[in-house]
This record gives sequence, structure tokens and C-alpha cells, in this order.
Amino acid sequence: MAKDAAGDGPARPRPGRNRRGAGGPLYGAIDLGTNNCRMLVAKRTHRGFRVVDAYSRIVRLGEGMGASGRLSDAAMDRALAALTACANRLERRKVAHVRAIATEACRAASNADVFLDRVRAETGLELEPITPEEEARLAVQGSLDLLDEAMDAAIVVDIGGGSTELCWVDLAEWRARGGFQQGGRPPLRGWMTMPVGVVSLSERFPEPDENRAEWYEHMKVYVNEQMNAPRGARRLRPLFEDGRAHMVGTSGTVTSVAGVHLELERYDRSRVDGLWMSAEEARAACARLAAKDAAGRAEEGCIGTERADLVLAGSAILESVMDAWPCERLRVGDRGLREGMLLNLMRPKRRRGRRRGRKRGGGGDA
Repeated sequence: MAKDAAGDGPARPRPGRNRRGAGGPLYGAIDLGTNNCRMLVAKRTHRGFRVVDAYSRIVRLGEGMGASGRLSDAAMDRALAALTACANRLERRKVAHVRAIATEACRAASNADVFLDRVRAETGLELEPITPEEEARLAVQGSLDLLDEAMDAAIVVDIGGGSTELCWVDLAEWRARGGFQQGGRPPLRGWMTMPVGVVSLSERFPEPDENRAEWYEHMKVYVNEQMNAPRGARRLRPLFEDGRAHMVGTSGTVTSVAGVHLELERYDRSRVDGLWMSAEEARAACARLAAKDAAGRAEEGCIGTERADLVLAGSAILESVMDAWPCERLRVGDRGLREGMLLNLMRPKRRRGRRRGRKRGGGGDA
């Protein structure tokens, strides 16, 4: 993904203006995570949207939070530089509709309000911390076309820097409703968030010089202890046991594992996004990474030095979920929250009166 020059100054997008260009307005989605800052700008099409600009930068906003509970000055500065680059792109392209969200680091940090105020003052962006539930649902929404209509259930796994979100999707019910043809939102039978991501898990379990296999297993045990699936999800377990379910992974960890499996010399989204891997292939790629030290992992074409110290924590999370919810196949998505936000921004607004009188059910269904 392209990066803005370091010398870009602050720009203030003004989403309230009418900014229609040829072919309709542009929509922008920014996802500031614990490890990465990502943005997509897109234009609505008949069947979804077409991306016209993309940006991604590793900022490590949550670095050191496990010990301090605060966002460090250096981490905030890195994130602000990336958000400034995003604001400049939005301004230059005259983007009409923008949503910017933040996840675990800004939910948990004791000084998150200070950072949000700086973002507003220095970039003009209204950065919105979202709940874990919305984060999980956006990950599903952004991955709809990765769901296999021949299956009866799926688990969507979004491994972040500070947390991991899991969603269980009832594909049989969605198919019965005609959802695969008509679109909309599939029925969720449960969701959960684990307070472990690649940054937080790496900081909790620093990589040792020796006994690395034992260290890797300790990470998996810890992740498993954090996993407590809701009741609605447990009702889908027979479908997983009978081989009628699959997994969708939407994160840098899963795309990195896929790149290692494909033995790519450099990352190629066209080959990774939408890829099917067997459970054995995914585990073999994780084992290949786990057998190397940080320097060896950095030599992998899809890892590099920026991800070498975090990818094993992500692999441990992925394998732990695969242990708990075994599937024969895993589908890889180089997509997630930004795509879900874009689809929601572009969806025609319903009249409020049509929803009056409806009661919202519980149990994690949607």
C-alpha cells in the first residue's frame, strides 16, 4: 500500500459538504487498531463498491500498554502521523462520507481521551472508539462474500493487536432466508472478544532465547483460557463436529500465514484474499514460523522485520481457535472492519417508523 510523504501537513476533511464528483460521492473508512492504521476510500457500485485509494501503516499504538495502561507519547505521535496522512488523502479526494473508528487500545487506555482530543484538534477527524460487539459485527459484514453457502455454519476470526473477536454465523438459516442472493446481514448465533491480540500477547510472553517450543505452547494455553463461547455459539458445535462449518480469518496474522503457505517472496493480495487453506496447511505454516527465531521469520517474504516479533503470537491465537473450533478449511480475507464500515455507510437509510414496535432479542442472535 502506498504511503504519504512524511512532510504532509494536517488537513481537515469536511464531511458535511456536498462533494459529489463524477459517478457519485466517495466514502472513506479509517480503522485505527492497536497495531495498524488503515484506510480505504471507495465509490459505490451496483454490486458493492470499488476501492479508489488505500493506505496502511504499522503504528503500534498499544505498545507498552500492558505494563502502563496508557498510550505512550511516542505511540500517539506515530498514530497521529498516520491519521494526518489519512486526513490529507480524504481532503485531496473530496471524500463526502467518512467514518473513523478506534479499537482496543483506545477502549482500554486510561489517557485515551487525551489522544482523541489531539486527533480532533490536529487532523479534524472524529475518531470513534467502538465496542467489541460492533468490532465483531463489522468484521463479519466486511467478509460476507468469503462465506461458503454450501456450509451450514462459520466462525469469523479477527485477530487484532489488543484483542481478538470471534463471531459464529448460522449459514443454514441465512441460506433459508435467501441471504446469499439478497445480501443483508447474516444471523449471528454469538460473538465474543478475548483481551489478547498480537501486541498484548507478545508483551505478556516475551520470546525467550531457549525453550521456544514450550513458550509457544504456553501462549496457546493462555489464549484457550480466555475463550468462553456464548450459549448460542455452542448450539452450532455439532455442525463443526460433523464437518459442516468453516473458518474465515480476517487479519494480518492470517494473511501472513497464507503468504508463508504460498511461499511468496513478497505479499500479493490478489493471491491471498479469498484463498482456501486446509487446517493442515495453516498449521504447517504456523509450525514453519514457530521453528524460526525472529531473524529467520524476518526473512520470510510476507513477514519482514515489522511483523517478525508479533506473528508468532498471532499464530498461537489462530491455532488456539482452530483447536477449540475445528474446521477442515480456513478462508483467508485481506479485509475486515473498513469494508464493513463502507458497506454500512453506503446502505440506504431505513425510515425509523418501519422499525417501531419491534423488540430486540437477546442471546447473541442478530
